[in-house]
Amino acid sequence: MADFDMKQFLDDKVASFNQHKFIENDPICIPHLFTKKQDIEIMGFFAAILAWGQRKTIINKCKELIERFDGQPANFIMRHEEADLRNLLGFKHRTFNDTDLLYFVSFLRFHYGRFSSLEDAFILDDQPAVSFSMERSLNEFKAYFFSLPDYPIRTRKHISSPLQKSSCKRLNMFLRWMVRRDDKGVDFGIWHSIKPRDLICPCDVHVERVARKFGLITSDKVNWKTAVELTENLKRFDPEDPVKYDFALFGIGVVGEL
Repeated sequence: MADFDMKQFLDDKVASFNQHKFIENDPICIPHLFTKKQDIEIMGFFAAILAWGQRKTIINKCKELIERFDGQPANFIMRHEEADLRNLLGFKHRTFNDTDLLYFVSFLRFHYGRFSSLEDAFILDDQPAVSFSMERSLNEFKAYFFSLPDYPIRTRKHISSPLQKSSCKRLNMFLRWMVRRDDKGVDFGIWHSIKPRDLICPCDVHVERVARKFGLITSDKVNWKTAVELTENLKRFDPEDPVKYDFALFGIGVVGEL
C-alpha cells in the first residue's frame, strides 16, 4: 500500500459516482423533478430534512409531500389559504409530523415574502465573503428559522446546528446540492454567494465509515468537529471543492467496496 495514491483513488470514485445515474435512487431526485428555482430549493430542503431511513421511503414520502402541495411547492407556499393547509394534515415521516410541516410552511412563506431565494437565509449581511464561516451561518440559520412567534418546541429537533455539536449532515447535504457546480448534472449549483470551498462535508454513516478507514477522521464521536476535520483533510486533495469527495466516500460505503 506504500504507493497507494489516495487522491487519485478518490478522484476516480468521484468520477464514477458523480453521474446522472446517481440521481434516480437518491433523495436528490426530488428537486430534480422541478425547473423553477424556488421549487428546487423548497423540495431540496424538504428532501434533505427528511433524509433518514431507507432512501426509497424518503423519496416516496417526498413525492407524497409534492402531491399535498398540489404539484407546485412554491406556489402552494406563497399562495395557500388557511383551508388549503388541511392538505398537509396527517403527513408523517419518522418523527417529522404535520405540526412540524405546518411550521416549515409558515417559515418558508415568511422567508419568500422577503427574499427570492432560500440562499439568503444562510447569508449574514455582516459576514464578508472573504471570511465566510459555515459554522456561524448554520447557527444563525437555526436562529432565523425559529424567529417566528409561537414556533412548536418539538420542531427545533429537525433543524440542527453546530452550537448543539451536531454534524449538521442534512443541512450540509442540502447546501452541497444548491452550491456545488460542475458539468455532471447531479448537484444544481444555483447558489453563488456561498462558494464550494465554504461547504462542509455531510457526515452520514457511510461517509464516516469509509473516511475512518482512510484515516480522514480521527475523532471518536460524530459531531461538528468531525465534519470539519473530514472537510479539512479533503481540502488537501481539492481546496476549492472538497465536498465533491462526498460522492466517493458515500458511493464506496453504499456499494460496499471496502
